[in-house]
Amino acid sequence: MNDYGIDIWSDDNFIIEDGLAKVNFDCKPSLISIVKDIRKQDFKGPLLLRFPHITKKQIHTLYDVFNASIKEYNYQGTFNAVFPLKVNQLPNFIHPLIHEGKKFNYGLEAGSKAELVIAMTYNNIGSPITVNGFKDKEMIHLGFIAKKMGHNITLIIEGLNELEMIVEVLKETKLECPNIGLRVRLHSGGSGLWAKSGGINSKFGLTSTEILEAYELMEECNIVDYLTMIHFHIGSAMNSIKPLKKALRESGHIYAELKNLGATNLKSINIGGGLAVEYNAYERTRFYSLSEFASDVIFTLKDIAKQKGVDEPNIFTESGRFISAASTVLITPVLELFSSEYELDQLKLKEKNPPLIQELFYLHRDMTKKTAYEYMHDSTDHMESLLTLFDLGYIDLQDRSNAEVLTHQIIKKAISFLEINDYGELKKLNESIQEKYLLNFSLFQSLPDYWGIDQEFPVMPLTHLDKNPTRSASLWDITCDSDGEIPFDSKKPLYLHDINLNEEDYFLGFFNVGAYQDTLGMKHNLFSHPTEVNVVFKDGEVVLEKILESQKIIDILEDIDYDTDDMKNILRKNLDPEIYKDLKKYLSENSYLKTIWSYYE
Repeated sequence: MNDYGIDIWSDDNFIIEDGLAKVNFDCKPSLISIVKDIRKQDFKGPLLLRFPHITKKQIHTLYDVFNASIKEYNYQGTFNAVFPLKVNQLPNFIHPLIHEGKKFNYGLEAGSKAELVIAMTYNNIGSPITVNGFKDKEMIHLGFIAKKMGHNITLIIEGLNELEMIVEVLKETKLECPNIGLRVRLHSGGSGLWAKSGGINSKFGLTSTEILEAYELMEECNIVDYLTMIHFHIGSAMNSIKPLKKALRESGHIYAELKNLGATNLKSINIGGGLAVEYNAYERTRFYSLSEFASDVIFTLKDIAKQKGVDEPNIFTESGRFISAASTVLITPVLELFSSEYELDQLKLKEKNPPLIQELFYLHRDMTKKTAYEYMHDSTDHMESLLTLFDLGYIDLQDRSNAEVLTHQIIKKAISFLEINDYGELKKLNESIQEKYLLNFSLFQSLPDYWGIDQEFPVMPLTHLDKNPTRSASLWDITCDSDGEIPFDSKKPLYLHDINLNEEDYFLGFFNVGAYQDTLGMKHNLFSHPTEVNVVFKDGEVVLEKILESQKIIDILEDIDYDTDDMKNILRKNLDPEIYKDLKKYLSENSYLKTIWSYYE
């Protein structure tokens, strides 16, 4: 699989040309050329490359497709969208998103006080802000302040107590009330990994009884006119559209019932998120297109509005993963290939060797293309027998070392003879030829969803894409945790190249990592966020903007509440000035490892 499934997951954002992974935009630079330009500026370790033009493309696509469906069905409501800040709150992503979204009135969704402050500060005035999640009185007051600033803000109520607090703040502050939304707890559930977000047992939302109680309370307090939206969410990255249709019908009827009760300003249904992103590099797991998604939403809501004799609702979405995932690529250098350490010059045969060692020597010496497959299997069988003999004490450590070197060299020689093009055949050999690639990154920091929920991410090398990769690869990170590994999976095999790292660098790219990974990442082993760069295009050239260097060791320690001045004083007192000078230099660097190449580039 030379293309690493790029036609499945890339959506034409990246292409392979001349053996290189390239950005399919403007001057079509290779990713390796961008990496080299960054490393020339002395930024080492892993890199996060952000591509604002991809974010722009996703925003345009979302609005264009929904508006095309609105036109096709002569739908009378409007399409609106907000980006959920929980998906990616980092300024290098958010600032370009707000800029690119201005022409569409694209807004933000906040789920905490801190996120609401971001939205209040940077969201374009007039663009919508929705506020989800559990709230206290302070957070509701912030919503009133945002309204005072001129923001088009809607507080989505998760429980009756929140509605009571709105009434309290309204009385106490005399500020104008923000729009109010009701999150409904549908019976319908979603599909895919995050299906538990919806359904009757979901964490959020009001039951039918609570919806009626909320409406009665709004009538009593004379705030029904502020009810403008109902909201539901049945799951992120839905792999099937069928559950959405059911949820739309259920929510559509709730909307119509409330309209008929007298909620004349209720004009919007927020369908939450749910648009799937293709992470799989082996088969398509998303069984619908964005056009199908939009058409089903608009057709269903139009049909219900007609049945119930109510206005067709405005449609809101919160599809954060669709907007953000593709815009970010994690690049990490390979530090070491662990099984490549077995070279023939490490072979130290004795005058008299055990018979199986002698047999391995002959297998390596006498192998031809015709016998390569047979000899390779013979060598792995002999290796198993020799390990048993070692455990029983019949051979010594030198014999075991010779067995490892010879077996490894036999396998490498066999692969070069076979020139395997059939990956089905290669799968059969994966246990014999597996390579351990040590990568200069922390899986817990940069791909937490892989560790936490087995989320897949497309991965491929940036170079050598015109050559057949023949090594079944396990990927190791540099943490001291055994979970810091992406093991080889014969059902979804990753093959990489047999590289001499003494002669060249070899980089891997992990794609579609722009959703959730940045802020879910943890400082396990005190590895910090990778160096982050926005890659933009101006006048046909690549421009590197907003380079945010990986945190220094001393800053990480301060982040976890060490008194760093006290630490420096203790270290200074216990070291000679020249040695402390060296130590101080290291404290001002990041935690990632430096390869030999890093010192001489």
